[in-house]
Amino acid sequence: MLELSILGFLAEQPLHGYELKERIKALTGHVRPVSDGALYPAITRLTTAGLLDQRTEPGASAAPRRILALTAKGREELLARLRDPKQTEITDHVRFNTVLAFLRHLPDRHEQAAVLRRRLDFLDAPTSFFYDSGRPVRAEEADDLFRQGMLRVARATGQAERAWLREAVEVLERPE
Repeated sequence: MLELSILGFLAEQPLHGYELKERIKALTGHVRPVSDGALYPAITRLTTAGLLDQRTEPGASAAPRRILALTAKGREELLARLRDPKQTEITDHVRFNTVLAFLRHLPDRHEQAAVLRRRLDFLDAPTSFFYDSGRPVRAEEADDLFRQGMLRVARATGQAERAWLREAVEVLERPE
């Protein structure tokens, strides 16, 4: 997820590390904060792999700034990751939002739709936070107010997301 965010934001424009960190933080919010101890090693890995380029510019005050940019190889890697997201990037809501944030960079509308269909298939499978004898428990069957609340909110959120996904797939699959 972190590497996808780095590649995605740098596909939009070159950034220095602090700007990149702030954009990633805004995307993932308090749910999954990004630390310097994770960000800078990821940048180093991507640079070593030839996916990022870096140059130094004078800073606004005195310290020089390291500007990061996506290479052609980095753009190809981003597109490959968007075409075929890992299963956890489909099933985990925060990770899927990261894919969504950059899916517009994938130029083929049918490939975009295929990613959305994968998420829709996942959401259409019956599931719950709680199970009774292997069967998903519905909100109406939950044994306390708080579990009912969790299940009702999850159901409403899931319904809204499935509706949007169906609409988006329909738009993407229309002839241009």
